[in-house]
Amino acid sequence: MTDPVGKLPSELDQLPDRDPEETAEWAASLDAVTRAAGPHRAAYLMRRSLQHAEGAGLALPKLLETDYVNTIPTAAEPEFDGDLEMESRITAWNRWNAAAMVTRGARYGVGGHIATFASAAWLYETGFNHFFRGKEGDGSGDQLYIQGHASPGIYARAFLDGRIGEQQLDNFRQESGGEGLPSYPHPRRLPWLWEFPTVSMGLGPLSAIYQARFNRYLANRNIKDTANSHVWAFLGDGEMDEPESTAALALASREQLDNLTFVINCNLQRLDGPVRANFRVVQELEAQFRGAGWNVVKTLWGNAWDELFQLDTQGALLRRLREVPDAQFQTYATRDVAYIREHFFGTEPALVELAKLLTDAKIGECFYTSRGGHEARKVYAAYRAAVEHKGAPTVILAQTVKGYTLGKGFESKNANHQMKKLSIDEFKGMRELLGLPIPDSAFEDGLVPYGHPGAESPEVRYLQERRAALGGPAPARRMHASAPLPQPEERAFKALYKGSGKQEMATTMAFVRLVKDLMRDKETGKRWVPIVPDEARTFGMESLFPSAGIYSPLGQTYDPVDRDQLMYYKEAKDGQILNEGITEAGAMADFIAAATSYATHGETMIPFYIFYSMFGWQRTGDQMWQLADQLGKGFIVGATAGRTTLTGEGLQHADGHSHLIAATNPASLNYDPAFAYEVAVIVKDGLRRMYGPDAEDVFYYLTVYNEPKPQPAMPEGVEEGIVKGLYRFKEGTPAKADAPRIQLLSSGTAIHWALEAQELLAADWGVTADVWSATSWGELRRDALESDEALLRGEQRVPYVTQALSGAPGPVLAVSDWMRQVPDQISQWVEQDWSSLGTDGFGLSDTRAAARRHFGVDAQSIVVASLAQLAKRGEVPASAIKEARERYGL
Repeated sequence: MTDPVGKLPSELDQLPDRDPEETAEWAASLDAVTRAAGPHRAAYLMRRSLQHAEGAGLALPKLLETDYVNTIPTAAEPEFDGDLEMESRITAWNRWNAAAMVTRGARYGVGGHIATFASAAWLYETGFNHFFRGKEGDGSGDQLYIQGHASPGIYARAFLDGRIGEQQLDNFRQESGGEGLPSYPHPRRLPWLWEFPTVSMGLGPLSAIYQARFNRYLANRNIKDTANSHVWAFLGDGEMDEPESTAALALASREQLDNLTFVINCNLQRLDGPVRANFRVVQELEAQFRGAGWNVVKTLWGNAWDELFQLDTQGALLRRLREVPDAQFQTYATRDVAYIREHFFGTEPALVELAKLLTDAKIGECFYTSRGGHEARKVYAAYRAAVEHKGAPTVILAQTVKGYTLGKGFESKNANHQMKKLSIDEFKGMRELLGLPIPDSAFEDGLVPYGHPGAESPEVRYLQERRAALGGPAPARRMHASAPLPQPEERAFKALYKGSGKQEMATTMAFVRLVKDLMRDKETGKRWVPIVPDEARTFGMESLFPSAGIYSPLGQTYDPVDRDQLMYYKEAKDGQILNEGITEAGAMADFIAAATSYATHGETMIPFYIFYSMFGWQRTGDQMWQLADQLGKGFIVGATAGRTTLTGEGLQHADGHSHLIAATNPASLNYDPAFAYEVAVIVKDGLRRMYGPDAEDVFYYLTVYNEPKPQPAMPEGVEEGIVKGLYRFKEGTPAKADAPRIQLLSSGTAIHWALEAQELLAADWGVTADVWSATSWGELRRDALESDEALLRGEQRVPYVTQALSGAPGPVLAVSDWMRQVPDQISQWVEQDWSSLGTDGFGLSDTRAAARRHFGVDAQSIVVASLAQLAKRGEVPASAIKEARERYGL
């Protein structure tokens, strides 16, 4: 709503004006300038006043956008610390070999990307030559999140410095022979080079923020000095559309992560067209990052533009740059100078006059090639400003031309992301542009040659000397194994082995109690990293608050409302718990940083991430794969698991499918324990497998339940079965020798329904049932698949599940709080007749009993299903099925 004179209401209207007359005089002065010198002059004076006020320390909101010019003027650029001519030659070789590698691979149809690195080459080379610290120096080195599609350029540089051979370049995207290179950054495929998988776009920037935050976490907890580690994330402007890319910007500024720099390659193109065709993505990103509290450095124009800006005495050029949309600017790079004179400079008289002062060559240089991201001095100045800025993270918005130096057939074309090769003539043109000494005779076999100045050449020596001064090769991943962690003392596990007696306890609480005890271990306790997105109290973790503390780089600057309670909300600078708020994606990014700290920092950490089961694999499954790709280790815990245990919550909280999704991930060891002692055995085995002398690159996924039950003591001799995935928990006692018999396999909370069904079958129908605890359907399947593979190699091996059930009389009925497909994973290796029950379909809000009756998995439903199986075999009369349904009200 506006007042009668049309003035918009403002928050200033709520503040007292001590001198309205003075306020009116300021407004009148502004009006006078606008009338006399125009609105552009008035706006300039206002911005100068705001700049002066900020420099004077006045607390005023900052503008979210600045003019479409470089943040650092040419005159303010620092001295370039290197040999620019030498670095230009190195960059030329890398550009050539990146394009040659992909083009040669096109013979086999394997694809590859050329244009991305071509636009970003100087963004990487300047970092490698001057900024990126390696792991052989002091500390952990820097962490580099390389843009996935730029990988050919990184391989080309590794070829130049001798870390990769020509044969490997020729095997780009052809890995099966053992000497190939993965298409994108992939630690599991090339673990000595790549640290971070980044081509699932959006996950790189999110992970980079939490990696920088985890670096501070390690330092604040006195585990590792990370003061000299800087995180660099290289991104495309199109990638910033992914919601994960900007999801944690506020966290980075809130925690003052000045150890973090985003480098966004603003070539104005997505994979198939302009990023912001009708708008300006650079300005949009600047506003977004400034609004989130980041330091923004724009590196847009090369030196050729300096003359144009100096001639622009009326601000017409700046006005025109602010209004030209990105797609039009992309078009300028592909059209002749006459088009640019008409469509860019011909829009107002001041620009027409400015253009008269410019030669065609100058206009062509500015609009075709002169971008800030293509000039080493500009990039160097931006990087120097980033690493020297304190108190906030920095984003560098560097403008480039996609496909730069690849010729007119590539540069700024919408299709260049899908273009996989250059012709021989195009390579010869590129050779002339880059000034490379490659003779025509090198093309005689019809293949573009790789280029190398020689292992003892000045270029290679310069490159290697630069890297040596910065701490060794980069990117690089630690390959040497960390020292194994000592196994915790047995007493932490024994507490759960004993059971709970008559006291009821949910397996969620059993897990939390176990970890709480393990965190007290003198040797490894400090290495546990508890992670929870929110509702820690839901999972019984509030007992950790006062003892372990919640991590905050500021400590606790307030008096908590529950300070007078025993388990109050305690934040601390050296707090151990990462309590993320409502962000499962952020919690998973935490987990990945902690789970890979053994490689990134040489410090082994034991993260456990506990969450509402439904919001794990379903919501952040892509990050679970990222974790596997990055060779992460730790415990992922889906609490309040199953389709029916979370009473009243209904469809969106009822998880009956996560184990099915988890089964697709080869690195995930998936368990669905029924009892507290099973939890203890699984965690103990996980610590051995992930952190022991023969550490494996796996992680554990456990589902635990919120249904309180008396926890039995551990029977003797069941540890192996728990780990392998199946053991007989309770054998049935036949009422008579020839009683019908059935095997009930159950996991998680379903074992309680199976045990009740065992009693009903015996009492009401004279049927003997053996109840088995299937702690891991997934591990049973993994073992069976390995047995099948062994048979193909001529080895005789029987799957564990087949062995365990060998000779067990009667059919097998499997039941769980999951979809039937979860237990059905193992059906083909079970020799007995197989059937299953599960919670297929959508969840619903009701009591546990009603939900289980709805899905047909309660004890009575198990009885009816058992009788149906036995009736098929002629071991009970068919009429028993109908009779049972009527008796139990089914």
